[in-house]
Amino acid sequence: MDNDTHPLVGAVQINAARRVIEPHLRRTPVARSTYLGEIADVELFFKLEMFQITGSFKPRGVLNKMHSLSPDERAAGVISLSAGNHAQALAYAAASEGIAATIVMPANAVASKIAATREHGGEVVLTDGDLLATTLSLQEERGMTMVHPFDDLNTIAGTGTLGMEVLEDVPEIDTVIVGIGGGGLISGVAAAIKTSHSPVKVIGVEPEGALGMTLALREGQPVHLEAVGTVADGLAAPFVGQHNLNHVQAFVDGVVTVNDEEIVRAMKLILERGKVLAEPAAASTYAALLSDKVVTRQGETVVCVLSGGNIDAARLVELLGD
Repeated sequence: MDNDTHPLVGAVQINAARRVIEPHLRRTPVARSTYLGEIADVELFFKLEMFQITGSFKPRGVLNKMHSLSPDERAAGVISLSAGNHAQALAYAAASEGIAATIVMPANAVASKIAATREHGGEVVLTDGDLLATTLSLQEERGMTMVHPFDDLNTIAGTGTLGMEVLEDVPEIDTVIVGIGGGGLISGVAAAIKTSHSPVKVIGVEPEGALGMTLALREGQPVHLEAVGTVADGLAAPFVGQHNLNHVQAFVDGVVTVNDEEIVRAMKLILERGKVLAEPAAASTYAALLSDKVVTRQGETVVCVLSGGNIDAARLVELLGD
């Protein structure tokens, strides 16, 4: 890692995380999409994290973080905040090790994500208030151990394993596009690629209704958003982490934004022509490619990370129609 002021995850930490978490995860496939690539005039591959355990990339970081906890921290139980995918991953990982888990979720979270978190054994606390404030209050009250959804070096190292897999499976890659919520996924993927001395460009994508990283880059520090509003609930974090900002500043080549209409269009194309169901947060990467905000050469090789597929049927019909 880098110095103590701005510690950065590198290949050493990511490879160590890989040894820890690989026995407990699936190696998700990378699939080429000729038709969808032709629309954008590139050679296009999708990294299909919807086929990961719990339906998203989140167990990568959670399992590595859980491995780092002391016996006393495990005995205290774990707590976190999430719109859904991290909640499911934490509940799954904690239950597999006999650890109590409490997750604070927004009252308007996707119903299927709430249900899945409970089914995995997590206690869900719903709130209309500030997620972080509610979580910290409960943590103090119960003496539980925080497992942050993104602002944690062990979590970042875990998500970095996805970047290593992309480099191995698509060695000719020129550009990788990654969605940004709190910043955990792009931090790990970018660290994996850049510390492997790869010339691959790393581009982040945010929805217009949740510009936490864009504003943090502008201000030079994390900014708390008063409100977020986007169909991509998985990218609707009200802030990005300091560790995540540090990694984006160090390793990411650019951050672009997309609107909800672009996300829904991309989601529909991926489902109709790619035959996989990407939740809105995942589809944002292909939306960015279609928007021409990601500068590519004709025929270059692009990997869009489809970070998850957790969306319930009612929401799917609402967004895409009958």
